[in-house]
Amino acid sequence: MPGIGAAQSILVLGDSLSAAYGMPVEQGWVALMRQRIEQQSANVEVVNASISGETTQGGITRLPALLAQHKPDILILELGANDGLRGTPLPVIRQNLSHLITLGQEAGAQVLLLGIRLPPNYGPRYSDGFYSIFAELSESQQVARVPFLMDGVALERALMQNDGLHPNSEAQPRLLENVWRQLDILLQELRAPAAQALTEAG
Repeated sequence: MPGIGAAQSILVLGDSLSAAYGMPVEQGWVALMRQRIEQQSANVEVVNASISGETTQGGITRLPALLAQHKPDILILELGANDGLRGTPLPVIRQNLSHLITLGQEAGAQVLLLGIRLPPNYGPRYSDGFYSIFAELSESQQVARVPFLMDGVALERALMQNDGLHPNSEAQPRLLENVWRQLDILLQELRAPAAQALTEAG
């Protein structure tokens, strides 16, 4: 993205999976994403508002002020895991995620929803229902989706911390690649108007 004009911004609202739990914050996938964007000479600010232990309800409480402060062009939503681990009813999780998406859209942000899976011990009915929420919301609210943030990581013991729930520092580049495929499409959409403005100005 050209380094001219007002900076655009990406807001990441997530839980421990995006807050670099158990490692230096600069090793987390969000920090790696910021580095990659900077290497592209992109005029994009990355704000990581992720908090370990965050729930969808907590996100609803915090998001309006974050949107007002940072005015993001892209909102990356990575929430729901803690709700699922606590056995929160699926309709509540779905409603909360839907509300978060709507808040982002109403603020003018493109939303990227990061899908999450639960450990198998939660039973197929709840686990499958939980996972399907992300695809359903992506379709019904027309937002981009990463099917599974932890794809290629969750079942690799060498890439997980001792608790079996959190990825370690070696897994973070893989998480970034999982997100980047969809994020890059949104970034290119942001670049297009700026490129057109440059052409018209020239």
